[in-house]
Amino acid sequence: MKLIDALMREHAPAPDARIVSLVPSITEMLCDFGLAPRLVGRTGFCIHPKDVVQAIPKVGGTKDVNIDKIRKLAPTHLVVNIDENEKPTVERLAEFVPHVIVTHPVKPEDNLALARLLGGVFCVDDAASDWCAAFEAELAALRAALKASPQRVLYCIWQDPWMTVSADTYIAAMLAEIGWSVPVLGSDRYPRFEWNDALVAGIDQVLLSTEPYRFTEAHADALETQIGKPVQLVDGEMMSWYGSRALAGLRYLRELAAR
Repeated sequence: MKLIDALMREHAPAPDARIVSLVPSITEMLCDFGLAPRLVGRTGFCIHPKDVVQAIPKVGGTKDVNIDKIRKLAPTHLVVNIDENEKPTVERLAEFVPHVIVTHPVKPEDNLALARLLGGVFCVDDAASDWCAAFEAELAALRAALKASPQRVLYCIWQDPWMTVSADTYIAAMLAEIGWSVPVLGSDRYPRFEWNDALVAGIDQVLLSTEPYRFTEAHADALETQIGKPVQLVDGEMMSWYGSRALAGLRYLRELAAR
């Protein structure tokens, strides 16, 4: 993950930082590293850990950020993500926030660089090192486990319009850890698609994610009847949240492969 490695060299350690995080999964990791007292702002989607984030002011969503509110909070550091946050918004915030940490994990092992970056910048290296050790052990256990049968899966993140993920996304990299691949449906990272016989014939099963669209078991049952292929509901946080939740996500992958 070259982007955050470079940023780590640029940012001096900041034990007294005032942090605004616009990335739900990273907000959770910052809290888990003991940095909740340093967090002065978060998005409404930053919901973990629930009992901790309730005391942190909301500054809008990941896309519709309240810039004036952030300005009044006077943060020294802003944490953003290439997929989650819009570049024009980040550029406006960078006009008055001294340090902007841009992240972009694209595969499970990128969580190690992410944790070390946060540990180094915010002076919580020990917490980051402990987390990395646990993550490395879990990743090794996943890779040593018996692989699931290779499958071509359509991972759905939205309907009306239907949307899926491309092979260069974090979710696809997670699925690849158990030998599952996603079909190529265009050049977008999150392509739209329409159901048709050729698409259904080329996949082994469909995975409906519980986020960002709130797919349910009812959706899965209805779609399975419609297309005649296995459809199962999967926990979107386990599959797509890097940071703290990625550790549990590796265990979840082993369960998914065993279903």
